[in-house]
Amino acid sequence: MKLFHAGDHPPQPADSKTFTGTASVVRMDGVNERPAVNVYRVEFQPTARTAWHSHSGSQLLLVIEGRCRLQRHGEPIQEIASGGAARIESGECHWHGATPDAPMVHLAVNIDSTTEWFEEVTDDQYAGHP
Repeated sequence: MKLFHAGDHPPQPADSKTFTGTASVVRMDGVNERPAVNVYRVEFQPTARTAWHSHSGSQLLLVIEGRCRLQRHGEPIQEIASGGAARIESGECHWHGATPDAPMVHLAVNIDSTTEWFEEVTDDQYAGHP
């Protein structure tokens, strides 16, 4: 058994190159070795979101507070309420973040995965305008 205590992993500001708005990230790398699993607790303030990105493996998003707004490239924006989850498949270009009116916290569980970052999500894209 190996424990990962939140106090051992202080929150850090999200990288402004890969996030728009105010967000903080708690990184818990190496939660599992085979397959490799990293867990990130991300707190988004209203309208904060990731840039477009994809993963080489799977990602699970577990929404623990608020509502998560997310979009797969070429599809409509969707939302998941607290207690819900989303599975992002390998290679899916997507973004996720808070709704315009409230903060959101999710756990991102990356399974055997690295992340490739792309351009920021524009305000128009975030609002659902192509």
